[in-house]
Amino acid sequence: MKKYRYRNISLFILLSFFAFSFSAAKIDVKLPRPTSAQAAWQDAELGVVFHYDLHVFDNKKYSQRENRITPIEDYNIFNPVHLNTDQWIKAAKNMGAKFALLTVTHETGFALFPSDANPYNVKLLKWRDGKGDLVGDFIASCRKFGIKPGLYIGIRWNSLLGVHNFIVDGNGEFQAKRQAYYNRMIERMVTELCTRYGELFEIWFDGGASSPKKGAPDVLPIVQKYQPNCLFYHNSERADARWGGAETGTVAYPCWAAFPYPSTDQEWYSFDVKLLKTGDPDGRYCMPAMSDAPLRGYNGRHEWFWEPGDEAYIFPLPALVNMYYKSVGRNSTLILGITPNPDGLIPQPDVHRMKEFGVEIKRRFGKPIASISRKGEQIELVLKKATDVNHVSIMEKISLGERVREFTVEGFNGKKWVQLCSGSCIGHKFIGRFATVKVSKLRLKITKSSAEPVIKKFSVFMVDQN
Repeated sequence: MKKYRYRNISLFILLSFFAFSFSAAKIDVKLPRPTSAQAAWQDAELGVVFHYDLHVFDNKKYSQRENRITPIEDYNIFNPVHLNTDQWIKAAKNMGAKFALLTVTHETGFALFPSDANPYNVKLLKWRDGKGDLVGDFIASCRKFGIKPGLYIGIRWNSLLGVHNFIVDGNGEFQAKRQAYYNRMIERMVTELCTRYGELFEIWFDGGASSPKKGAPDVLPIVQKYQPNCLFYHNSERADARWGGAETGTVAYPCWAAFPYPSTDQEWYSFDVKLLKTGDPDGRYCMPAMSDAPLRGYNGRHEWFWEPGDEAYIFPLPALVNMYYKSVGRNSTLILGITPNPDGLIPQPDVHRMKEFGVEIKRRFGKPIASISRKGEQIELVLKKATDVNHVSIMEKISLGERVREFTVEGFNGKKWVQLCSGSCIGHKFIGRFATVKVSKLRLKITKSSAEPVIKKFSVFMVDQN
Protein backbone atom coordinates (compact mmCIF):
# COMPACT_ATOMS: atom_id res chain seq x y z
CA MET A 1 0.00 0.00 0.00
CA LYS A 2 2.81 2.36 0.92
CA LYS A 3 4.50 1.60 -2.39
CA TYR A 4 1.44 2.80 -4.33
CA ARG A 5 1.10 5.85 -2.09
CA TYR A 6 4.73 6.83 -2.70
CA ARG A 7 4.28 6.14 -6.41
CA ASN A 8 1.19 8.43 -6.45
CA ILE A 9 3.05 11.13 -4.56
CA SER A 10 5.97 10.89 -7.02
CA LEU A 11 3.56 11.08 -9.95
CA PHE A 12 1.88 14.14 -8.40
CA ILE A 13 5.23 15.87 -7.95
CA LEU A 14 6.25 15.03 -11.50
CA LEU A 15 2.99 16.32 -12.96
CA SER A 16 3.20 19.46 -10.84
CA PHE A 17 6.72 20.06 -12.09
CA PHE A 18 5.61 19.77 -15.74
CA ALA A 19 2.63 22.04 -15.11
CA PHE A 20 4.88 24.64 -13.50
CA SER A 21 7.42 24.35 -16.29
CA PHE A 22 4.72 24.85 -18.93
CA SER A 23 3.37 27.87 -17.08
CA ALA A 24 6.84 29.36 -16.64
CA ALA A 25 7.63 28.75 -20.31
CA LYS A 26 4.52 30.69 -21.25
CA ILE A 27 5.42 33.56 -18.95
CA ASP A 28 9.08 33.64 -20.01
CA VAL A 29 8.40 33.41 -23.74
CA LYS A 30 10.92 35.47 -25.70
CA LEU A 31 9.03 38.42 -27.16
CA PRO A 32 10.69 41.44 -28.74
CA ARG A 33 10.63 44.31 -26.28
CA PRO A 34 11.03 48.01 -27.00
CA THR A 35 14.14 49.91 -26.09
CA SER A 36 13.64 52.94 -23.85
CA ALA A 37 13.71 55.14 -26.98
CA GLN A 38 11.06 53.03 -28.73
CA ALA A 39 8.85 52.95 -25.64
CA ALA A 40 9.11 56.75 -25.24
CA TRP A 41 8.26 57.21 -28.94
CA GLN A 42 5.17 55.03 -28.61
CA ASP A 43 4.15 56.75 -25.38
CA ALA A 44 4.39 60.12 -27.14
CA GLU A 45 1.68 58.96 -29.59
CA LEU A 46 1.57 62.25 -31.55
CA GLY A 47 4.31 64.36 -33.11
CA VAL A 48 4.92 66.88 -35.89
CA VAL A 49 7.53 67.37 -38.60
CA PHE A 50 8.21 70.86 -39.96
CA HIS A 51 9.30 70.84 -43.61
CA TYR A 52 11.36 73.86 -44.70
CA ASP A 53 13.76 74.33 -47.61
CA LEU A 54 14.85 76.92 -50.18
CA HIS A 55 12.00 76.24 -52.60
CA VAL A 56 9.43 77.36 -50.00
CA PHE A 57 10.47 80.90 -51.01
CA ASP A 58 10.13 80.60 -54.81
CA ASN A 59 6.34 81.19 -54.79
CA LYS A 60 5.80 78.11 -56.99
CA LYS A 61 4.00 74.81 -56.59
CA TYR A 62 6.28 72.16 -55.17
CA SER A 63 7.55 69.61 -57.69
CA GLN A 64 9.43 66.71 -56.16
CA ARG A 65 10.91 65.60 -59.47
CA GLU A 66 12.17 69.07 -60.38
CA ASN A 67 13.47 69.89 -56.92
CA ARG A 68 15.53 66.71 -56.87
CA ILE A 69 17.38 67.57 -60.07
CA THR A 70 17.30 71.38 -60.34
CA PRO A 71 19.59 73.52 -58.15
CA ILE A 72 18.16 76.75 -56.72
CA GLU A 73 19.96 79.56 -58.59
CA ASP A 74 19.67 82.19 -55.84
CA TYR A 75 19.86 80.77 -52.34
CA ASN A 76 19.25 84.26 -50.92
CA ILE A 77 15.57 83.83 -51.63
CA PHE A 78 15.66 82.22 -48.17
CA ASN A 79 14.56 85.15 -46.05
CA PRO A 80 12.04 84.32 -43.28
CA VAL A 81 11.91 87.89 -41.94
CA HIS A 82 9.37 87.06 -39.22
CA LEU A 83 10.77 83.68 -38.21
CA ASN A 84 9.30 82.63 -34.87
CA THR A 85 9.97 79.03 -33.89
CA ASP A 86 8.21 79.68 -30.58
CA GLN A 87 5.01 80.10 -32.63
CA TRP A 88 5.67 76.78 -34.37
CA ILE A 89 6.16 74.87 -31.15
CA LYS A 90 3.21 76.52 -29.37
CA ALA A 91 1.00 75.34 -32.23
CA ALA A 92 2.40 71.81 -31.91
CA LYS A 93 1.88 71.82 -28.14
CA ASN A 94 -1.70 73.04 -28.52
CA MET A 95 -2.29 70.14 -30.90
CA GLY A 96 -1.14 67.69 -28.23
CA ALA A 97 2.15 66.80 -29.90
CA LYS A 98 4.83 65.49 -27.56
CA PHE A 99 7.74 65.75 -30.00
CA ALA A 100 8.73 67.77 -33.07
CA LEU A 101 11.16 67.26 -35.94
CA LEU A 102 12.70 69.77 -38.36
CA THR A 103 14.07 69.10 -41.83
CA VAL A 104 17.72 70.13 -41.47
CA THR A 105 18.42 69.28 -45.10
CA HIS A 106 16.12 68.10 -47.86
CA GLU A 107 16.30 67.70 -51.63
CA THR A 108 18.21 70.92 -52.37
CA GLY A 109 21.01 69.87 -50.00
CA PHE A 110 20.83 73.26 -48.24
CA ALA A 111 21.47 73.04 -44.47
CA LEU A 112 19.42 75.13 -42.04
CA PHE A 113 22.29 75.42 -39.56
CA PRO A 114 25.83 76.89 -39.78
CA SER A 115 27.67 73.75 -40.77
CA ASP A 116 31.45 73.56 -41.08
CA ALA A 117 31.12 70.31 -43.01
CA ASN A 118 28.44 71.20 -45.58
CA PRO A 119 29.38 74.52 -47.24
CA TYR A 120 25.85 74.96 -48.62
CA ASN A 121 24.20 76.39 -45.50
CA VAL A 122 22.74 79.45 -43.77
CA LYS A 123 26.18 81.10 -43.38
CA LEU A 124 25.92 82.04 -47.07
CA LEU A 125 22.77 84.09 -46.57
CA LYS A 126 22.08 87.79 -46.24
CA TRP A 127 19.39 86.68 -43.76
CA ARG A 128 20.63 87.57 -40.28
CA ASP A 129 23.96 88.53 -41.85
CA GLY A 130 24.86 84.87 -42.24
CA LYS A 131 24.67 84.28 -38.50
CA GLY A 132 21.31 82.52 -38.35
CA ASP A 133 20.82 79.03 -37.00
CA LEU A 134 17.29 77.77 -37.59
CA VAL A 135 18.08 74.39 -36.06
CA GLY A 136 19.32 76.08 -32.89
CA ASP A 137 16.22 78.29 -32.72
CA PHE A 138 13.95 75.29 -33.25
CA ILE A 139 15.56 73.18 -30.55
CA ALA A 140 15.61 76.08 -28.07
CA SER A 141 11.85 76.55 -28.64
CA CYS A 142 11.23 72.83 -28.13
CA ARG A 143 13.04 72.85 -24.81
CA LYS A 144 11.27 76.07 -23.76
CA PHE A 145 7.81 74.55 -24.22
CA GLY A 146 8.53 70.98 -23.11
CA ILE A 147 8.44 69.39 -26.56
CA LYS A 148 11.04 66.72 -27.32
CA PRO A 149 13.22 67.83 -30.28
CA GLY A 150 14.30 65.69 -33.19
CA LEU A 151 15.85 66.17 -36.62
CA TYR A 152 14.96 65.03 -40.12
CA ILE A 153 18.11 64.76 -42.23
CA GLY A 154 17.89 64.38 -46.01
CA ILE A 155 20.99 62.76 -47.51
CA ARG A 156 19.32 60.73 -50.25
CA TRP A 157 19.00 63.61 -52.71
CA ASN A 158 21.06 66.73 -53.32
CA SER A 159 20.22 68.75 -56.43
CA LEU A 160 23.30 70.99 -56.08
CA LEU A 161 25.80 68.12 -55.96
CA GLY A 162 23.88 65.77 -58.27
CA VAL A 163 23.12 63.10 -55.68
CA HIS A 164 20.31 60.72 -56.56
CA ASN A 165 19.31 57.93 -54.19
CA PHE A 166 22.55 58.42 -52.17
CA ILE A 167 24.83 58.07 -55.21
CA VAL A 168 26.68 60.95 -56.88
CA ASP A 169 26.24 61.20 -60.64
CA GLY A 170 29.20 60.39 -62.87
CA ASN A 171 31.51 57.59 -63.92
CA GLY A 172 34.88 56.10 -63.12
CA GLU A 173 37.45 57.76 -60.90
CA PHE A 174 35.72 61.13 -61.19
CA GLN A 175 32.54 59.72 -59.68
CA ALA A 176 34.37 57.67 -57.06
CA LYS A 177 36.23 60.69 -55.68
CA ARG A 178 33.12 62.86 -55.64
CA GLN A 179 31.23 60.05 -53.85
CA ALA A 180 33.98 59.75 -51.24
CA TYR A 181 33.86 63.52 -50.70
CA TYR A 182 30.08 63.50 -50.36
CA ASN A 183 30.12 60.61 -47.88
CA ARG A 184 32.75 62.31 -45.70
CA MET A 185 30.82 65.58 -45.82
CA ILE A 186 27.59 63.91 -44.71
CA GLU A 187 29.28 61.95 -41.95
CA ARG A 188 30.87 65.13 -40.60
CA MET A 189 27.58 67.02 -40.86
CA VAL A 190 25.70 64.30 -38.98
CA THR A 191 28.41 64.41 -36.30
CA GLU A 192 27.87 68.17 -35.96
CA LEU A 193 24.13 67.71 -35.55
CA CYS A 194 24.58 64.92 -33.01
CA THR A 195 27.03 66.88 -30.86
CA ARG A 196 25.96 70.54 -30.98
CA TYR A 197 22.35 70.56 -29.81
CA GLY A 198 22.03 68.25 -26.84
CA GLU A 199 19.96 65.09 -26.59
CA LEU A 200 17.65 64.38 -29.52
CA PHE A 201 14.42 62.40 -29.33
CA GLU A 202 14.51 61.08 -32.91
CA ILE A 203 16.73 61.27 -35.96
CA TRP A 204 14.79 60.58 -39.15
CA PHE A 205 16.76 60.04 -42.33
CA ASP A 206 14.67 60.83 -45.40
CA GLY A 207 13.77 57.51 -47.00
CA GLY A 208 16.24 55.84 -44.66
CA ALA A 209 20.02 56.17 -44.73
CA SER A 210 20.93 53.18 -46.94
CA SER A 211 24.27 51.52 -46.12
CA PRO A 212 28.02 52.00 -46.70
CA LYS A 213 27.93 48.56 -48.35
CA LYS A 214 25.88 50.22 -51.08
CA GLY A 215 28.17 53.23 -51.34
CA ALA A 216 26.17 55.56 -49.07
CA PRO A 217 27.48 57.55 -46.07
CA ASP A 218 27.99 55.56 -42.87
CA VAL A 219 25.82 57.39 -40.34
CA LEU A 220 24.64 54.68 -37.94
CA PRO A 221 27.89 54.47 -35.91
CA ILE A 222 27.82 58.26 -35.48
CA VAL A 223 24.27 58.26 -34.12
CA GLN A 224 25.02 55.28 -31.89
CA LYS A 225 28.07 57.03 -30.45
CA TYR A 226 26.70 60.52 -29.86
CA GLN A 227 22.91 60.01 -29.57
CA PRO A 228 22.53 56.54 -28.00
CA ASN A 229 19.10 57.37 -26.55
CA CYS A 230 17.39 58.63 -29.70
CA LEU A 231 15.02 56.77 -32.00
CA PHE A 232 16.94 55.91 -35.19
CA TYR A 233 14.92 55.84 -38.42
CA HIS A 234 16.56 54.04 -40.26
CA ASN A 235 19.22 52.30 -42.40
CA SER A 236 19.94 48.85 -43.82
CA GLU A 237 21.20 47.49 -40.51
CA ARG A 238 18.75 48.97 -38.02
CA ALA A 239 15.25 50.40 -37.88
CA ASP A 240 13.81 51.50 -34.54
CA ALA A 241 10.49 52.21 -36.25
CA ARG A 242 8.96 51.47 -39.63
CA TRP A 243 6.83 53.37 -42.11
CA GLY A 244 3.23 52.16 -41.86
CA GLY A 245 2.81 51.71 -45.60
CA ALA A 246 0.92 54.87 -46.61
CA GLU A 247 1.22 58.64 -46.09
CA THR A 248 -2.42 58.85 -45.02
CA GLY A 249 -1.84 59.14 -41.27
CA THR A 250 -3.41 55.71 -40.80
CA VAL A 251 -2.36 52.09 -40.53
CA ALA A 252 -4.14 48.83 -41.17
CA TYR A 253 -5.53 46.69 -38.37
CA PRO A 254 -3.99 44.67 -36.89
CA CYS A 255 -0.73 46.61 -36.72
CA TRP A 256 1.84 44.73 -34.64
CA ALA A 257 5.02 46.38 -33.35
CA ALA A 258 6.98 43.16 -33.97
CA PHE A 259 8.77 42.60 -37.29
CA PRO A 260 10.66 39.60 -38.70
CA TYR A 261 13.75 41.56 -39.82
CA PRO A 262 16.06 44.12 -38.14
CA SER A 263 15.46 46.61 -40.95
CA THR A 264 12.91 47.37 -43.64
CA ASP A 265 15.63 47.57 -46.27
CA GLN A 266 15.27 45.37 -49.33
CA GLU A 267 18.53 43.58 -48.63
CA TRP A 268 16.68 41.76 -45.84
CA TYR A 269 13.48 40.87 -47.65
CA SER A 270 11.56 41.41 -50.84
CA PHE A 271 9.75 44.72 -50.35
CA ASP A 272 6.24 44.01 -49.09
CA VAL A 273 3.97 46.94 -48.27
CA LYS A 274 1.51 44.60 -46.58
CA LEU A 275 4.17 43.50 -44.08
CA LEU A 276 5.01 47.14 -43.37
CA LYS A 277 1.34 47.80 -42.69
CA THR A 278 0.61 44.86 -40.41
CA GLY A 279 3.93 43.83 -38.89
CA ASP A 280 4.24 40.25 -37.68
CA PRO A 281 3.12 39.12 -34.20
CA ASP A 282 5.78 36.41 -34.30
CA GLY A 283 8.56 38.73 -35.47
CA ARG A 284 11.88 38.71 -33.62
CA TYR A 285 12.45 42.49 -33.64
CA CYS A 286 10.57 45.38 -32.08
CA MET A 287 9.76 47.91 -34.81
CA PRO A 288 6.59 49.94 -34.12
CA ALA A 289 4.82 51.60 -37.02
CA MET A 290 4.72 55.28 -37.90
CA SER A 291 1.62 56.88 -39.43
CA ASP A 292 2.46 60.10 -41.27
CA ALA A 293 0.52 62.62 -43.31
CA PRO A 294 0.80 66.30 -44.23
CA LEU A 295 -1.78 68.55 -42.55
CA ARG A 296 -2.36 70.02 -46.01
CA GLY A 297 -3.20 66.67 -47.54
CA TYR A 298 -6.96 66.78 -47.98
CA ASN A 299 -9.14 66.38 -51.07
CA GLY A 300 -6.49 65.16 -53.49
CA ARG A 301 -3.58 67.31 -52.32
CA HIS A 302 -0.50 66.02 -50.50
CA GLU A 303 1.77 68.91 -49.59
CA TRP A 304 4.64 68.57 -47.13
CA PHE A 305 5.98 72.06 -47.97
CA TRP A 306 4.16 75.39 -47.96
CA GLU A 307 2.70 76.45 -51.29
CA PRO A 308 0.68 79.54 -52.20
CA GLY A 309 -3.11 79.17 -52.10
CA ASP A 310 -3.23 75.78 -50.36
CA GLU A 311 -5.40 76.62 -47.36
CA ALA A 312 -8.42 74.78 -48.79
CA TYR A 313 -6.53 71.50 -48.50
CA ILE A 314 -6.02 71.52 -44.73
CA PHE A 315 -7.60 68.36 -43.33
CA PRO A 316 -10.98 69.13 -41.72
CA LEU A 317 -11.34 68.28 -38.04
CA PRO A 318 -13.46 65.11 -38.52
CA ALA A 319 -10.83 63.71 -40.89
CA LEU A 320 -8.05 64.36 -38.37
CA VAL A 321 -10.04 62.70 -35.59
CA ASN A 322 -10.62 59.67 -37.81
CA MET A 323 -6.88 59.65 -38.53
CA TYR A 324 -6.18 59.56 -34.78
CA TYR A 325 -8.45 56.54 -34.30
CA LYS A 326 -6.71 54.72 -37.17
CA SER A 327 -3.18 55.47 -36.03
CA VAL A 328 -2.80 56.02 -32.28
CA GLY A 329 -5.86 53.83 -31.74
CA ARG A 330 -4.22 51.06 -33.78
CA ASN A 331 -0.85 50.85 -32.02
CA SER A 332 0.95 53.42 -34.18
CA THR A 333 2.60 56.81 -33.60
CA LEU A 334 1.08 59.64 -35.66
CA ILE A 335 3.30 62.35 -37.17
CA LEU A 336 1.66 65.30 -38.96
CA GLY A 337 3.58 67.41 -41.48
CA ILE A 338 3.36 71.15 -40.77
CA THR A 339 4.32 73.83 -43.31
CA PRO A 340 5.98 77.09 -42.19
CA ASN A 341 5.49 79.83 -44.79
CA PRO A 342 8.07 82.18 -46.37
CA ASP A 343 7.64 84.67 -43.50
CA GLY A 344 8.83 81.98 -41.08
CA LEU A 345 5.44 81.39 -39.47
CA ILE A 346 2.84 78.63 -39.41
CA PRO A 347 -0.16 80.07 -41.29
CA GLN A 348 -3.08 80.95 -39.02
CA PRO A 349 -5.56 78.51 -40.65
CA ASP A 350 -3.12 75.68 -39.86
CA VAL A 351 -2.58 76.94 -36.31
CA HIS A 352 -6.33 77.08 -35.78
CA ARG A 353 -6.91 73.54 -37.08
CA MET A 354 -4.05 72.16 -34.98
CA LYS A 355 -5.57 73.66 -31.84
CA GLU A 356 -9.03 72.34 -32.74
CA PHE A 357 -7.56 68.88 -33.14
CA GLY A 358 -5.82 68.98 -29.77
CA VAL A 359 -8.92 70.24 -27.99
CA GLU A 360 -11.12 67.55 -29.57
CA ILE A 361 -8.82 64.65 -28.69
CA LYS A 362 -8.56 65.92 -25.12
CA ARG A 363 -12.35 66.26 -24.95
CA ARG A 364 -12.83 62.69 -26.13
CA PHE A 365 -10.11 60.93 -24.15
CA GLY A 366 -8.92 63.31 -21.43
CA LYS A 367 -11.21 62.00 -18.67
CA PRO A 368 -12.20 58.33 -18.65
CA ILE A 369 -15.29 57.26 -16.71
CA ALA A 370 -13.19 54.56 -15.06
CA SER A 371 -9.86 52.78 -15.51
CA ILE A 372 -8.12 49.70 -14.17
CA SER A 373 -4.68 48.10 -14.42
CA ARG A 374 -4.32 44.36 -13.99
CA LYS A 375 -2.79 41.15 -15.28
CA GLY A 376 -4.62 38.00 -16.29
CA GLU A 377 -6.91 36.64 -18.96
CA GLN A 378 -10.08 38.29 -17.64
CA ILE A 379 -10.25 41.80 -16.23
CA GLU A 380 -13.44 43.31 -14.86
CA LEU A 381 -14.04 47.05 -14.65
CA VAL A 382 -16.90 47.93 -12.28
CA LEU A 383 -18.58 51.33 -12.65
CA LYS A 384 -20.06 53.34 -9.77
CA LYS A 385 -23.48 53.11 -11.43
CA ALA A 386 -25.04 52.03 -14.70
CA THR A 387 -23.66 54.47 -17.28
CA ASP A 388 -23.85 55.12 -21.02
CA VAL A 389 -20.56 54.19 -22.72
CA ASN A 390 -19.36 53.97 -26.33
CA HIS A 391 -15.54 53.79 -26.28
CA VAL A 392 -12.83 51.75 -24.62
CA SER A 393 -9.09 52.25 -24.61
CA ILE A 394 -6.79 49.32 -23.81
CA MET A 395 -3.03 49.51 -23.30
CA GLU A 396 -0.61 46.64 -22.75
CA LYS A 397 2.52 46.99 -20.67
CA ILE A 398 4.68 46.99 -23.79
CA SER A 399 7.93 46.86 -21.84
CA LEU A 400 7.09 43.13 -21.57
CA GLY A 401 6.29 42.80 -25.27
CA GLU A 402 2.99 42.43 -27.09
CA ARG A 403 1.37 39.42 -25.43
CA VAL A 404 -2.30 39.62 -26.38
CA ARG A 405 -3.33 37.89 -29.60
CA GLU A 406 -7.14 37.88 -29.39
CA PHE A 407 -9.59 39.64 -27.06
CA THR A 408 -13.20 40.63 -26.56
CA VAL A 409 -14.74 43.48 -24.56
CA GLU A 410 -18.15 42.89 -23.02
CA GLY A 411 -20.56 45.04 -21.02
CA PHE A 412 -23.15 44.00 -18.44
CA ASN A 413 -26.46 45.72 -19.23
CA GLY A 414 -28.24 44.65 -16.04
CA LYS A 415 -29.48 41.38 -17.46
CA LYS A 416 -26.64 39.83 -19.41
CA TRP A 417 -23.17 40.34 -20.82
CA VAL A 418 -23.16 41.77 -24.37
CA GLN A 419 -20.19 42.02 -26.72
CA LEU A 420 -19.05 45.59 -27.35
CA CYS A 421 -15.97 45.08 -29.51
CA SER A 422 -13.19 42.61 -30.20
CA GLY A 423 -9.79 42.45 -31.81
CA SER A 424 -6.38 40.90 -32.00
CA CYS A 425 -3.60 43.46 -31.48
CA ILE A 426 -3.58 45.77 -28.48
CA GLY A 427 0.07 46.75 -28.12
CA HIS A 428 0.63 50.29 -26.92
CA LYS A 429 -3.01 51.28 -27.43
CA PHE A 430 -6.22 49.98 -28.92
CA ILE A 431 -9.26 52.27 -29.15
CA GLY A 432 -12.59 50.53 -29.66
CA ARG A 433 -15.80 52.31 -30.72
CA PHE A 434 -19.29 50.85 -30.47
CA ALA A 435 -22.94 51.88 -30.26
CA THR A 436 -23.87 53.59 -27.00
CA VAL A 437 -24.99 51.13 -24.34
CA LYS A 438 -25.77 51.51 -20.63
CA VAL A 439 -23.70 49.13 -18.52
CA SER A 440 -22.75 48.74 -14.87
CA LYS A 441 -19.50 46.91 -15.56
CA LEU A 442 -17.22 45.84 -18.39
CA ARG A 443 -14.87 42.94 -18.80
CA LEU A 444 -11.89 42.36 -21.02
CA LYS A 445 -11.60 38.69 -21.99
CA ILE A 446 -8.26 37.73 -23.50
CA THR A 447 -8.90 34.52 -25.39
CA LYS A 448 -5.43 34.05 -26.88
CA SER A 449 -2.02 35.24 -25.70
CA SER A 450 1.64 34.32 -26.03
CA ALA A 451 2.32 34.94 -22.32
CA GLU A 452 0.44 36.15 -19.27
CA PRO A 453 -1.41 39.32 -20.35
CA VAL A 454 -0.42 42.47 -18.46
CA ILE A 455 -2.78 45.38 -19.07
CA LYS A 456 -1.31 48.77 -18.26
CA LYS A 457 -4.70 50.50 -18.49
CA PHE A 458 -8.23 49.49 -19.44
CA SER A 459 -10.45 52.60 -19.67
CA VAL A 460 -14.03 53.32 -20.67
CA PHE A 461 -15.46 56.56 -22.08
CA MET A 462 -18.70 58.16 -23.21
CA VAL A 463 -17.89 60.37 -26.17
CA ASP A 464 -20.40 62.81 -27.63
CA GLN A 465 -19.72 62.42 -31.37
CA ASN A 466 -22.18 65.02 -32.69
